Amino acid sequence: MIRVRRVHDIGGLPAGPIDRSEPEHAPWEKRVDALRALCSRHKLMRTDELRRCTEDLGYGVYDKLPYHARRIASIANALLEKGVFTVDDLGRKMEAVERRWSKER
Repeated sequence: MIRVRRVHDIGGLPAGPIDRSEPEHAPWEKRVDALRALCSRHKLMRTDELRRCTEDLGYGVYDKLPYHARRIASIANALLEKGVFTVDDLGRKMEAVERRWSKER
């Protein structure tokens, strides 16, 4: 049986030194963590679903996105799969947020 290594499975691969410092998280990153916790608490998404959705991003996307961006993309994909909201709903909300942010700048 040939085992295919998923994008998230990096155990045993060569890597550089580990940065063990605690990063300062931006407010949006804290919101991503809070959203993940809420989805879990309300049984909208399990840890294994989030991991699968993260792995399904694929190498091109996974490698280019920072940690919290991968998390929010994975959360969105899981909730889309479950029909919690539609692609159109998500697009409209993203446009509304973009308009609000552009006014604040």
